[in-house]
Amino acid sequence: YWYGPFMANSSLLLFRTAAARTRRLVPASTLAIASTGGTCQQKQKQQQPMRLVRPGTAATTIGLVAAAAATTITTFPSLSYHYHFGVRPVSAFAAGASSSATARSTSARNMSSLSASAANAETVTAANGAASNGEEGTSKVQQQQSHPLSALASNFDHTWINHLDAESDSSKRSAMKHTRHSSVDDALFNRSKRPVFDGHYVEVQPTPLKNPRLIVHSEDMARRLGLDEEAVKSDEFTKFFSGDVTSALTGLSSTTDDEERFGATWATPYALSIMGTRYTSNCPFGTGDGYGDGRAISIGEVTVSPDHGEHPASPRYEMQLKGAGPTPFCRGADGRAVLRSSIREFLASEAMHHLGVKTTRALSLVVSDGPDGDTSMRPWYSEDSKRNVPSMDDPRLAQYTDAQKRQILAQLQVQARDNPDIMIEEPCAITCRVSPSFVRVGHLDLFARRATKASGMDDGKQYDTSTPEWEALEKLIWHAAYREFPKTAYDPYKDSDDIGNAAKALLKCSMNGIATMVAGWIRVGFTQGNFNADNCLVGGRQMDYGPFGFVDEYHPLYAKWTGSGEHFGFLNQPQAGFTNFAVMVESVLPVISAHCGAEEASKFKEELMAEGAAMFQGKVDEVFRAKLGFHPTDEAADELWSELEPLFRETRVDWTMFWRQLYEVVKQFPVTPDASTDYGDMLKVLVADDGKRAGSSPFYEELSTESRAKYLKWIKEWRETLVASYKEDGASAKGVAADAATGEDISSEERMRLANPKYILRERTLVDAYGKAANGDEYMIKELLDLVEHPYDEGTEALSEKYYRRAPDEALKAGGTAYMS
Repeated sequence: YWYGPFMANSSLLLFRTAAARTRRLVPASTLAIASTGGTCQQKQKQQQPMRLVRPGTAATTIGLVAAAAATTITTFPSLSYHYHFGVRPVSAFAAGASSSATARSTSARNMSSLSASAANAETVTAANGAASNGEEGTSKVQQQQSHPLSALASNFDHTWINHLDAESDSSKRSAMKHTRHSSVDDALFNRSKRPVFDGHYVEVQPTPLKNPRLIVHSEDMARRLGLDEEAVKSDEFTKFFSGDVTSALTGLSSTTDDEERFGATWATPYALSIMGTRYTSNCPFGTGDGYGDGRAISIGEVTVSPDHGEHPASPRYEMQLKGAGPTPFCRGADGRAVLRSSIREFLASEAMHHLGVKTTRALSLVVSDGPDGDTSMRPWYSEDSKRNVPSMDDPRLAQYTDAQKRQILAQLQVQARDNPDIMIEEPCAITCRVSPSFVRVGHLDLFARRATKASGMDDGKQYDTSTPEWEALEKLIWHAAYREFPKTAYDPYKDSDDIGNAAKALLKCSMNGIATMVAGWIRVGFTQGNFNADNCLVGGRQMDYGPFGFVDEYHPLYAKWTGSGEHFGFLNQPQAGFTNFAVMVESVLPVISAHCGAEEASKFKEELMAEGAAMFQGKVDEVFRAKLGFHPTDEAADELWSELEPLFRETRVDWTMFWRQLYEVVKQFPVTPDASTDYGDMLKVLVADDGKRAGSSPFYEELSTESRAKYLKWIKEWRETLVASYKEDGASAKGVAADAATGEDISSEERMRLANPKYILRERTLVDAYGKAANGDEYMIKELLDLVEHPYDEGTEALSEKYYRRAPDEALKAGGTAYMS
């Protein structure tokens, strides 16, 4: 395979392979090397029957499985996942989406519907009642104040409900033909697969876990929410964050307003766009009206101290339960998450936060415990599921040099990803994820589709802004600005109702946030796996830790998910982020056009996309400069990375360990005017010694004489450039001086340390953790949480021995570890 530049809407480099130019994803299969050009050709492997595995039972090969609670026989078809790639550029979206009802519904929880006299009468009645029985009133107040969740509940402020619209009655009536449940019974109606034609949310009660037990929590996140250790250890905490919301808050509500606030739980609709192409096919109704939060339910927003909020100007957090049961958007699934995936979500959320990449946080992990607890069947990988990749001495590779062989085998390893081959029964669990907001690009995408379809355009120049769908889009834009960028995109424009300029500010802030986030992924070696627009938060915050992974052996297209393809490969993620941003631009632009004029909107878009392309590329450049020890503004480092990357592909190198060992070089050979020129010793530090400690070298194979010579040459060039850059007239020295004027001075050594973490969440350690947890040993979960809370520290010798080491070769081949569905 060979890489070449591929320009798509920007100057960002998109890695591709010769085999991928047909735009066909190569699934896990038997692969043969063609006799010409080293191109990979696919030989489809016959689908193997799936096996069913329950804890404590032997696996048995099956083709059909009887559902436990049904008399019918259920088949388990092939789990192959296919993308259908569009050819339209991002700027040429079709406006069509789903048909939507025109009836508008304001929030059922809008307290403005209460008259002032009624509110006053209610207050007087409550006061008289308390006066007639003072002891009873005092007792009730004391009971409320002593409730473990009182600090949380007293700060409830659900702006998604207060600012936005609930699904209308007309939408519910229209949806009734798609479900056997009546809209009269919201509890069942809103827990069954059905379309939702309007509204920003649907009221959905979580389905509580049976026998909930708290496994672990984030002390930092609990503190930010005002929850002390006593509250976390309470039964009410475990109930609330396992979905039993009503029971957990019993005794807290004293007014109608309290009951409204305390009982509020909701799920939201959004749209799916994959690499700039808008889809409706993933919706079970083919219209896009059934896509949204399928198993995530928000259980409240709380205001917090400015010292504890991510946004001091608008300090609040929204809490969301992942795996809380079905919603209208569940697409027929059970709405549950299992312990395995919940452990991954919890630890990864906290790991990314402490790595310095903006992310949703994890507050708690609760499991359904015991033999009568909730379980779910999930497809997964047997111990026999492994990549089948040729070796270096395969006769089909005889015509290639060793360097070419390694690159061909690396490409095959990336492409060789099988689907799960067994079904396993796993305990259900719920992770509570927390964020200032969960506003997705997909939210804006959905409401823009509905608004533009409903409004149309008069003479191709003006949108009809009087429709309910248009009002819903504008409300959402205002809300996104309020939740994510209040000081820059909301406060300056809201009083004058200047939504055109508010939308412009929202886009610019979001552009910076998303660009910074994806550059951060490259810095720490993270692959999101499934980076569609619906998984991209407007605030530039990582969310939805599904088929994610941290890079072990470097490859530019590295990914864990079998469906990632080239477009979500490791070094292509900035391009994917830019494309998601383009979806957001297309979704917000109609409002700018309607309020500022079509000509101004068109000019703004052109300038914004050019600025965005430069920003996304610039953020990535800054990352590599910092990883190499240079000031982020020093362009002298750019050529060094361009020369280093091909060496990575020629040799099997661990992404995290290489960069950390490079930091060790600077640590042992400081960058000073009279810096050492003993490049041979520097190479020894970089390569380390597997003989002294197994797995301590960043290289999976011993370097050949030729490769050592190449790395030695590169080290010499890197050091000379770095030393020169920190001399008085060097670019990095000037950058440091400018930083010092603002109090942000940092040495090259410290810059490298903070750019190159020592500890990441390697998949093999996660597999160990959830494997032990399945057998009742949860100690490793807590140990890993402590590890990821200090990713840049050296740690103890025992910690380094255990966690600062390459992944073993078998972990690079095993299904469920090297790759996953």
